[in-house]
Amino acid sequence: MASGVKSDEENENKGSMWSLDQKLDQPMDEEAGRLRNMYREKKFSALLLLRLAYQSLGVVYGDLGTSPLYVFYNTFPNGVQDKEDVIGALSLIIYSLTLVPLLKYVLVVLRANDNGEGGTLALYSLLCRHANIKTIPNQHHTDEELTTYSRSTIDERSFAAKTKRWLEEKGYIKNVILILVLVGTCMMIGDGILTPAISVLSASGGIKVNHPDLSSGVVVVVAVVILVGLFSLQHYGTDRVGWLFAPVVLLWFLLIGGIGIFNLRKHGNTVLKAFSPVYIYKYLKRGGKESWTSLGGILLCITGTEALFADLGHFPVSSVQIAFALFVFPCLLLAYSGQAAYLMNNLNHSQEVFYHSIPDTIYWPVFAVATAAAIVASQATITATFSIINQALAHGCFPRVKVVHTSKRCLGQIYIPDINWILMILCIAATAGFKDQNQIGNAYGTAVVIVFLVTTLLMVLIMILVWRCHWILVLIFTGLSLIVECTYFSAVLLKVDQGGWAPLVIAAGFLIVMYVWHYGTVKRYEFELHSKVSMTWIVRLGPSLGLVRVPGIGLVYSELASGVPHIFSHFITNLPAIHSVVVFVCVKYLPVYTVPEEERFLVKRIGPQNFHMFRCVARYGYKDLHKKDDDFEKKLFQNLFMFVRLQSMMDDGSDSYEYSPYEQQAEQSRDGILNNRNMASANIDLTMASVDSIVSVRSLSRASSENEFDELQYLNNCKDAGVVHILGNTVVRTSRESRFYKKIAIDYIYVFLRKICREHSVIFNVPHESLLNVGQVFYV
Repeated sequence: MASGVKSDEENENKGSMWSLDQKLDQPMDEEAGRLRNMYREKKFSALLLLRLAYQSLGVVYGDLGTSPLYVFYNTFPNGVQDKEDVIGALSLIIYSLTLVPLLKYVLVVLRANDNGEGGTLALYSLLCRHANIKTIPNQHHTDEELTTYSRSTIDERSFAAKTKRWLEEKGYIKNVILILVLVGTCMMIGDGILTPAISVLSASGGIKVNHPDLSSGVVVVVAVVILVGLFSLQHYGTDRVGWLFAPVVLLWFLLIGGIGIFNLRKHGNTVLKAFSPVYIYKYLKRGGKESWTSLGGILLCITGTEALFADLGHFPVSSVQIAFALFVFPCLLLAYSGQAAYLMNNLNHSQEVFYHSIPDTIYWPVFAVATAAAIVASQATITATFSIINQALAHGCFPRVKVVHTSKRCLGQIYIPDINWILMILCIAATAGFKDQNQIGNAYGTAVVIVFLVTTLLMVLIMILVWRCHWILVLIFTGLSLIVECTYFSAVLLKVDQGGWAPLVIAAGFLIVMYVWHYGTVKRYEFELHSKVSMTWIVRLGPSLGLVRVPGIGLVYSELASGVPHIFSHFITNLPAIHSVVVFVCVKYLPVYTVPEEERFLVKRIGPQNFHMFRCVARYGYKDLHKKDDDFEKKLFQNLFMFVRLQSMMDDGSDSYEYSPYEQQAEQSRDGILNNRNMASANIDLTMASVDSIVSVRSLSRASSENEFDELQYLNNCKDAGVVHILGNTVVRTSRESRFYKKIAIDYIYVFLRKICREHSVIFNVPHESLLNVGQVFYV
């Protein structure tokens, strides 16, 4: 990527023409500086924290809470041979729950959230803000002025600074980190496929316990019907029924905890000696390879922990921590201890041990709650998958797909139709294909443990670059995490041929799609960067640009945040006319979770005033979406008119088309943004609904007011004449000397993905009659 950015030495050698180019098309430092504000961190009362902790149960802990349905079944699929094995397995469960969900995630990883957002891509965004490792170099230092772009300075002599320089200097390291993040993301997508399969199938298995004569096929059919209904209702969103999630999961945890206490009292509390880690050693030593293989089943007790981080959403970290430490963790320990106590006296009931251990009087109510809890857990995972895909879209790592808001109150509630049906097909295929909890459990465990490993590796960088932890703390965290996770990883590798291959195949398919799309996007950007038009060439054409300037405004879309894109020269070379006003629009995503509305648009004039050329950069975070009711064009023009007015105020009647340096106008900039915000808060219409609305806000001098009025009137007349959206319909092809794998990636896979993905015109809600596609071939 470094090759795409010109060095300082080359710039110095270009002399006065390059200097003129920079004066005519300056970066947006001033505009970004004007938009800087600060948000205060929210503080929550103790009562509100408890309320949020209760609400987090339904969103965050559903997956982790349904694990007791299938852990012992997958640990002992052929029955228990020795009572001591039950105690050893329980000891492993206890310490796995303590080390991974409690110590690693709840106490450490959750603190690495990106303004409340979790997941591997959120960690990647956090790293991109503290080191220049983003592979698409369309970021500018003015982006760091955003209120959500929090970053602290680093002592150049520190270990963090050395690590940062190493990451930035080694180009291949950026790709390694990206691939690592994509692998974790793809495994989370696989998690979204396998969680509904194993949760619903396990819950449906309760039918067979009370009716042993039923075949396994009936259970599978019931599970498939529930899954079809679950995915078919996704377009309604969880906003309408989300209020039910927390009480259902709360009731579920109370039931499994209470049943655990019942079984401990009925069958004895001998199993409580499993709190001694000595029994882990005895279990592994006595069983040898068989005990080691069973770790793949015990791993399932901590599945859902990765979703705990991905589903963090809108809950403060402290509320999630309180919910786990004070309620979820004790209930899970009681549930597993009770099942172990039951198994001690019923060694042959390892399959469906949960349902066997339920008192007969409450069997069917518990079955109903278990089914509801499995659906809630599946819903939370599906929603998390949608959020992950949306984050990948913002990072340029996934083809453009339709994203629908399902809630007016909660930004995170989204629905992606294409992904929903793909998930449904793959989930039903896994359920009907395997027909067995054991094989689905093996597949599920493989996906989860790889996500654990990816999170650990990213957390090492977070602790060094972001938190600046002492190397001893980093070493302790890394060592403990890798010991546990590599142990489980070695166990699931032994079960690759028993279902463990499924997430690997699924992840490989999604990884190819995501990486090829990202690779093609980077190559397109590099081509535009190298082919952009010099402003000196534009100035030489004169105010008319050597063409007929027809009434109207042309919005030219490009990925470039600076410079004139090659598509514009291609357009004016082949057509004899251009619009009276030209606005180069760049829509880009930043490594932040959101960009506030008042900071979204940056507007800058390009060239002299009589050229009537502007640049508008629209900035979005990975959680921001273009909604159908989001009038992008209207907001763009509001900011354009606001810019003209503020510029006139700052120039104080000056005829110069160049801005003064930011340092000389810092005070005026601050005044300007205050006026900007006051106008925004008062809902003042800047689209010139009437002449009086402009005359009433005349500024510093009569000359500047008249200039401002004339230009605003001119822009408004051009807007009334018509707005045309000019998009580049680019075709990417590889050059003849390219290697075969590059040809396959670009000429076949990337081209195919471009054909089936959504057009930019649909994303920005551009009317068909106002759209102009300019075809062009890029050779990369």
